Amino acid sequence: MATFLYRLGRGAFRRRGLVALLWVALLFAAGFGAATATAPTSGSFSIPGTEAQRAFDLLDEKFPGMAADGATARIVVKAPEGAKVTDPGPKAEVEKIVNGLKTGPGAEQIASVANPYEVQAVSQDGSTTYISAKYTVSGMELKDAARDALKESGEDAKAAGLNVQIGGDALMVAPETGSGEIIGILVAAIVLVITFGSLVAAGLPLLTAIIGVGIGVSSITALANVLDLGNTTATLATMIGLAVGIDYALFIVSRYRAELADGRDRDEAAGRATGTAGSAVVFAGLTVVIALVGLAVVNIPMLTKMGVAAAGTVVIAVLVALTLVPAILGFAGKKVLPAGEKSRLFGKGKAASEKKANGGTRWARFVLRRPVMVLLAGVIGLGIIAVPASKLEMGLPDDGAQPVSTTQRQAYDLLSEGFGPGFNGPLMVVVDGDKALADSTVDRIKGLEGVAAVTPPTPNEAGDAAVITVIPKDRPSSTQTEDLVHEIRDGSGKDVLVTGATAMNIDFSQKMNDALLPYLALVVGLAFLLLMLVFRSILVPLKAALGFLLSVVAALGAVVAVFQWGWLGSVFGVEQTGPIMSMMPIFMVGVVFGLAMDYEVFLVTRMREAYVHGERPGQAVVTGFQYSARVVVAAAVIMIAVFAGFMGASDQMVKMIGFGLAVAVFFDAFVVRMAIVPAVLALLGHRAWWLPKWLDRMLPNVDVEGESLRKHLEGESSPEGPDKDRELVSA
Repeated sequence: MATFLYRLGRGAFRRRGLVALLWVALLFAAGFGAATATAPTSGSFSIPGTEAQRAFDLLDEKFPGMAADGATARIVVKAPEGAKVTDPGPKAEVEKIVNGLKTGPGAEQIASVANPYEVQAVSQDGSTTYISAKYTVSGMELKDAARDALKESGEDAKAAGLNVQIGGDALMVAPETGSGEIIGILVAAIVLVITFGSLVAAGLPLLTAIIGVGIGVSSITALANVLDLGNTTATLATMIGLAVGIDYALFIVSRYRAELADGRDRDEAAGRATGTAGSAVVFAGLTVVIALVGLAVVNIPMLTKMGVAAAGTVVIAVLVALTLVPAILGFAGKKVLPAGEKSRLFGKGKAASEKKANGGTRWARFVLRRPVMVLLAGVIGLGIIAVPASKLEMGLPDDGAQPVSTTQRQAYDLLSEGFGPGFNGPLMVVVDGDKALADSTVDRIKGLEGVAAVTPPTPNEAGDAAVITVIPKDRPSSTQTEDLVHEIRDGSGKDVLVTGATAMNIDFSQKMNDALLPYLALVVGLAFLLLMLVFRSILVPLKAALGFLLSVVAALGAVVAVFQWGWLGSVFGVEQTGPIMSMMPIFMVGVVFGLAMDYEVFLVTRMREAYVHGERPGQAVVTGFQYSARVVVAAAVIMIAVFAGFMGASDQMVKMIGFGLAVAVFFDAFVVRMAIVPAVLALLGHRAWWLPKWLDRMLPNVDVEGESLRKHLEGESSPEGPDKDRELVSA
């Protein structure tokens, strides 16, 4: 592989004009596709294999005009102190809202609007009522006219002294990332300038990463409606694509400069950098792709599509690093080096670089002197941070998780005060049978302890199905409501199904829990085999996997402490605490594992390279840190900055993901890879690189450390070297 990548990088350097033109053409083609495509929607959400999903499918079959998956809205109206919503004045205002929604702008997207006085949607004390509106499309597909009409529907009632608040997913809008993403890129630029000491060298990884992300995200946008991709898919692809794109280019450029410092010609340096650091980029990218594509194990289409789309962006980032980066290095010339090095390398001939002690060298030697102390400090420290993860509560955010300043949260609170906490999480019981079965189901549910109210069954036109609404006593995310759902299901036959947003959330959380261990086994197992190929070792991949588990559990602990318990919530912009999103643990496992293996590959391959070339285990660790520590630190800081930038998003899910990934990268890069890994390698010594002879013969030699490339190039320096060189160029 190293020899192939050497030829690829050298060829891209020499044919830089053609390579750059091809990538720019791809960018324009993807951009044109995105500009001419229909705006993406929120994507359909389904959970195959769950009772809630079967019930939704049954509703579509038996109640075709019901728009079961359409957006909903609740306009909650509360009368002033001492008045009631049944008084003539407030009642007239409420009915005005109903008529306005039915006949006003966007009315063509409304499936139904319920008059609260006809359906008895008035609280017992008469202070509060609500209007239920059902739309034919999802919240993201609502036209601006329909959404604006909903927002403005209660303005006259407010002017009349009524408290009007609006809840439901009809107000859903695409998440805004704010300026945090731009700040993250600026931080990355500053880190790159400090690392390279050259504006051109610093700008190169940013430029290539932006081109790669531009192609990836534009392709996602162009195919959004065809493949039913949601808005969060592009956000995730941007988040991961920027991080890995900058990092992969950073490692190629850093190795290129090191090769120049060793006296190589520019095209030779580009080839060697791509052959060595490029091999690490390929395998690091493969681990990320495995982790993202592996999300298909969960069998939730939305999550699968997000993972595959993000994986596609990572593949583009790898290809950009292997081809476009060497091409742009050809255009950069001497400008890729700091001013002090240009004259030395391009002036009076080339001089081999001297090995100088740096911060990485000093840190590695410190760890080698005190491996047990460093290992215990890292493991105990992460273990303490991981403790909150034992109190993890999972769920999907609803209006109750919104900031108290929003109209959705105020509508949620008004409904809880007027009708009870369970009113915000009604259960929809779908009966696939006649009126007798529906009536008996109602009677049975009324006798359950956690039920506050049960509506009479609403049959379909054919009379062979009915819908029953059940109001729990407790809030939607409570364990009591979850127990009630299971109790209804356990006492019913196959013809009675429970669904609704609350039941869907319960089923989603359960599916996430059930899939976590199989997913973890698949991803870690495949990556373990991949790392065995890279490092020719059993203990090094095992140590890498265990270190990842430690860092991801610690990151989950931090997420629980901030987003569930509210610790330092104001510092990180968390306005409202609540359960952790059900997909967060499995999502963090997938993404963080791939990113963690990036640092493992980049750092330890240089140690492996030194060890294969004859250095003792301890010295190989020092050499690896000497060449890679500064770049790995810079890469980690960049990735943290990019992820942390998404904490400025308006969407709680994007904010939580940005925080979780940033913290996980910090723990994994600075504690696990920079401290625990060298400590473990120091304690293992030669045993770290042990591989049974029979297994060594079975595994293909991918030569990430470039040993075969070195021998190949040394052979070219023989008397017949020029002929071989011409063959290499023509290839």
